[in-house]
Amino acid sequence: MRAKYQSVLNLGEELAIKNGDVKEENGVLHIVGTAKNQYEKNLLWDEIKKVGGENPTDIMADISVEDTSIFANHTVKSGDTLGKIAKQYYGKSSKYTAIFEANTNILKSPDVIHPGQELVIPNL
Repeated sequence: MRAKYQSVLNLGEELAIKNGDVKEENGVLHIVGTAKNQYEKNLLWDEIKKVGGENPTDIMADISVEDTSIFANHTVKSGDTLGKIAKQYYGKSSKYTAIFEANTNILKSPDVIHPGQELVIPNL
């Protein structure tokens, strides 16, 4: 089972999942851990479904979320716009206003963001 779900385990390491534990019992892989935010938890579940299908029976994952007050954090990279960031996290670029409103303490205009800025991606 570990080999089958190695991409999930690798993603967990990449995301620095806390309190992680992985064990195999009776042909079922049991994964426990704490993601920083809901977005990272969703990334893990997306990878589990990619490998095991929509309702896998050979893996049990108990992933909790450390900070439920926000959806994610995002460090602005060169070429980013609020629309691109909204598309990445919400699937719709039109949701950029929610990101702008959650970051008015550092953003003065939704049209001006700078690499290195740490943005809060709010829950919708």
